Amino acid sequence: MHAIVIEEKQLRWAEVPDPEPAAGEVIVDVTAAAVNRADLLQRQGQYPPPPGAPVYPGLECSGVISALGPGVEGHHVGERVCALLAGGGYAERVAVPAGQLLPVPAGLSLVEAAALPEVACTVWSNVVAHDRLRTGETLLVHGGGSGIGTFAVQLGKALGARVLVTARAAKHERLRALGADVTIDYSEQDFVQVVREVTDGRGVDVVLDIIGAKYLARNIEALAPNGRISVIGFQGGTRAELDLGALMAKRGTISSTSLRARPLADKARVVAGVRDQVWPLVSAGLVKPVIHTTLPLAEAAEAQRVMETSDHLGKIVLLR
Repeated sequence: MHAIVIEEKQLRWAEVPDPEPAAGEVIVDVTAAAVNRADLLQRQGQYPPPPGAPVYPGLECSGVISALGPGVEGHHVGERVCALLAGGGYAERVAVPAGQLLPVPAGLSLVEAAALPEVACTVWSNVVAHDRLRTGETLLVHGGGSGIGTFAVQLGKALGARVLVTARAAKHERLRALGADVTIDYSEQDFVQVVREVTDGRGVDVVLDIIGAKYLARNIEALAPNGRISVIGFQGGTRAELDLGALMAKRGTISSTSLRARPLADKARVVAGVRDQVWPLVSAGLVKPVIHTTLPLAEAAEAQRVMETSDHLGKIVLLR
């Protein structure tokens, strides 16, 4: 088969060995794979795959099962699926633990389905499973134009929350169409001030943050009593001073999570939660994949260049 390999921080389309399914795994013939910022970090040598994972980039894909490993039940050759991966999506085939497979939601194509697993699992595991966002609460999403952001806006609205989002002004109209109640231009506005104004000084209940250190203190300022902050990215750095007094005054909590290195059982539980609680919303049209553009899999380098500009809205998808 062919896959995208990383050589001296460059991406190259190359012939590589076919994967073989281990016990509990299936082989998926890839139709499409989505690009994530973690893939850029892997190319740069900053985010290596966990032990035992495929070395090729790609944290989510869609396709058709072509082989079953020993012990796999409930799946069959020819089944259309999408999958959460620890790596290997930028390839013609990939071995996937059966617990990380998801059905293609009703009404979606395989290309559309490729844009969902990583963002759905990331947002649900943080905003719903951990932070317990409830109807009537307020959610602040940073990086609203990203794949994570566009999904979080829609899921927050589907769950009955009020959604505030930070993003470049050029993306505001699209984000409001996805359900954002308040859009904040982070380059021109202080999001803490806007939060205070639109919540009558109360603050937000949940913050989903891809920025990290740069926003830590201000996220706490923007927090409502008993608020929750989930840090899922470090685009603004990894080190910051934490004012515990300010956090305690809000009775707030901060968590920081990732999916890739979690044990298989943990990832299977997340995938099951997404299948049970999020997929019905997708099938009902309340949450939709947002795809900025598609490119051939062999042009993964160009896809990553587009992501690096941050001009996109939603997901960039690679087609086999």
